[in-house]
Amino acid sequence: MSGFVEKPEPVQVPGLIHLHTGKVRDLYRDEAGRLVMVASDRTSAFDWVLPTVIPDKGRILTQLSLWWFERLSGIVPNHVISTEVPAGAPADWAGRTLVCRSLEMLPVECVARGYLAGSGLAEYRESQTVCGIALPPGLEDGSELPAPIFTPALKAEVGEHDENVPYEEVARRVGAETAATLRQTTLAVYGQARDIARDRGIILADTKFELGFAEGADGERQLVLGDEVLTPDSSRFWPADEWEPGRAQRSFDKQFIRDWLGSQESGWDRRSEEPPPALPEEIVQRSRAKYVEAYERLTGLNWD
Repeated sequence: MSGFVEKPEPVQVPGLIHLHTGKVRDLYRDEAGRLVMVASDRTSAFDWVLPTVIPDKGRILTQLSLWWFERLSGIVPNHVISTEVPAGAPADWAGRTLVCRSLEMLPVECVARGYLAGSGLAEYRESQTVCGIALPPGLEDGSELPAPIFTPALKAEVGEHDENVPYEEVARRVGAETAATLRQTTLAVYGQARDIARDRGIILADTKFELGFAEGADGERQLVLGDEVLTPDSSRFWPADEWEPGRAQRSFDKQFIRDWLGSQESGWDRRSEEPPPALPEEIVQRSRAKYVEAYERLTGLNWD
């Protein structure tokens, strides 16, 4: 059992219809049919949405996504129309709201990996493959792959694991042509983002994208980048000057939270059906500092 420790009640805003509450974002539709996506300060770990928020997290994710969307627009268009907060919405929505095109989302998490970590590492240790792609022997935790690979997953509901699948399964579900386009686009975006991050002293180990179709200006369907992009919630970022294969890498993500939840201090057994406890203030502040550091090192801008 997993999911929300306590699912929040959606904010009601005149002219907006609440569609969905996710791990981090709340989704609405406005009277023009556009999607309104609001990033909260919620955080998740081990498939649970935790009872403790990380201050400023939603704004950091939103502003970092906007920074990346701008830099990737030459490869693939994105779904953002504006950042204007709808009339009648809470003041707290400023800086965390995106008004977006409604897309025909594809049921695939488009994952690109340039380094071995996470579920990819676990599969490699068992079979020397990742999503059915054979890799050379002798790779370790954190090893750079000979070339980036496309390792898709099927989307899961909140509280469930996304399921890594072979490329052939994606082709079966969305068609061979669309699958090929997804792979090409994912690897192209990853490649550009990897190079940008590297110039800023950060390794982009892996990341995931959500893509969907929209009608273009010429009436043809075009592939569009949706949701968020290249944040610590959807990517593994490592400090380049500390990279050392053969061990777990220090990362700009929720590792402080995972480590504390797995410690004796938390008193929580992740194998039980009990929800996780609230986070101590020290863990909250250290986690917030990691999000801020990732934003500042990537963008070169001062968050505060």
